[in-house]
Amino acid sequence: MTPANENRRLAVLIDGDNAEPKLIEHIMNGAAQRGTVTIKRIYADWTSPRMKRWIQQLDAYAIRPVQKFCYAKEKNSTDIAMIIDAMDILHAKVVDGFCIVSSDSDFTGLAHRIREEGLFVMGIGKATTPTAFVKACESFVETETFGRAGREAAKAAEEKPAAVSKPRRRRTVTPKAEAPAEKQKAADLPTLLHRNTGKPFDRRLLDQAYDRVVNRQTGVAFAARLGAVLRELDPEFNVKHYGCSLLQKFIEALGPPYEWTTGDKGQPAVRRSA
Repeated sequence: MTPANENRRLAVLIDGDNAEPKLIEHIMNGAAQRGTVTIKRIYADWTSPRMKRWIQQLDAYAIRPVQKFCYAKEKNSTDIAMIIDAMDILHAKVVDGFCIVSSDSDFTGLAHRIREEGLFVMGIGKATTPTAFVKACESFVETETFGRAGREAAKAAEEKPAAVSKPRRRRTVTPKAEAPAEKQKAADLPTLLHRNTGKPFDRRLLDQAYDRVVNRQTGVAFAARLGAVLRELDPEFNVKHYGCSLLQKFIEALGPPYEWTTGDKGQPAVRRSA
């Protein structure tokens, strides 16, 4: 059984041929959200001039560099070294999960093997990462979302003063007149189209996740559990792909038959109307 996030020990293995040093802070923060990082290694040919960009980051984040000479072109010596080390760590039983930072499909088999041992596997890579590797991970984060998150946070900070004045303007509008307009506005927003593929969100995924976690007596599904199951069903799922910063905004944009509500003790929850 996988330990709770705060007790889960993680090994972060970085493919130096695929990762960007400017994203290392986001990478490490993303891994830290899933457990305690106890092993940090990056694999590359450190004699290559392009790896100089990583030198400063190694000390700042206490990442251990692993040297793999590139003896011939088109040879994946870095990938092989990562896989060998991962298997050694797996059999040593010193961690409860892995974070594989790469956009390479060569790690698909490794992800499958780790999960067969009952350990957690998180992947971090580009949006173009082959589906086989993405699906093999229990959770997958696209690096493109890191830049968007920063831009959205900055935009939200700029708009904050304007948002403060909203309650005053609403005094002249009755709730009944305002609610349909807000619902219509949310329904018209093109936020449910995937930013990378342009495909609309498949509501069947939410239906399946909701049916798994809904409390049959109260008729609500706790938001935290619903979000976790959505990612279990589809490791690629991320509300940010649909222009939403939070699961609540995603549910509100999706609209009927789902609505955002509260459950026992005021915990955020989702309800599906008949």
